[in-house]
Amino acid sequence: MVNLALMGAFIPTFLFVSVTPGMCMTLAMTLGMSQGVRRTFWMMWGEMLGVALVAVLAVCGVAAVMLQFPGVFQWFKVIGACYLGYIGLQMWRAKGKLALPKPGELPPLMARRTLFSQGFITAVSNPKGWAFHMALLPPFIDTQLAFWPQLLVLVAIIVLLEFLSMLLYASGGKALALFFGKANRVQYLNRIGASLMFGVALWMLLG
Repeated sequence: MVNLALMGAFIPTFLFVSVTPGMCMTLAMTLGMSQGVRRTFWMMWGEMLGVALVAVLAVCGVAAVMLQFPGVFQWFKVIGACYLGYIGLQMWRAKGKLALPKPGELPPLMARRTLFSQGFITAVSNPKGWAFHMALLPPFIDTQLAFWPQLLVLVAIIVLLEFLSMLLYASGGKALALFFGKANRVQYLNRIGASLMFGVALWMLLG
């Protein structure tokens, strides 16, 4: 079904790539600060669906065509970046649903579908992600074995490692929120979260 030697080499390779700070990990940490880890799961589901879709289409060659038409990505990037920039501004001004509440207050919650869609858009709007999967996945597919079972196993591994990495970042964000909240420095944490959001938005536009 699969080449165990190739799978054994793929896991540490993608684990290193997945845990490296990027747009999705930064978004997970920021949402972990403001929405909590459990609420951030909705963003994670959207991100994992997006990553799985990108991985399958990239290996199947769709990305080769899409990369010839960067305008396809541009709409996703601009819309996603504008939205992240907007909520970053809200956090900076300590307003909106992503702004952290003062001690003793309950945080406003974003709609689940909003979190889900933001994770999905962030995952599929990065051309580097498409190019990366095109370059990384094919070498780990054994041409002597059936294609689809191998691809499904690779995608399952990718989704699992992405989930664990985002959970780590979201938990770190939650820990920061608790630390700054107890120190009555919520404003500083709002500014940190806003800066991260601005960074992700800029990353999407320039990536």
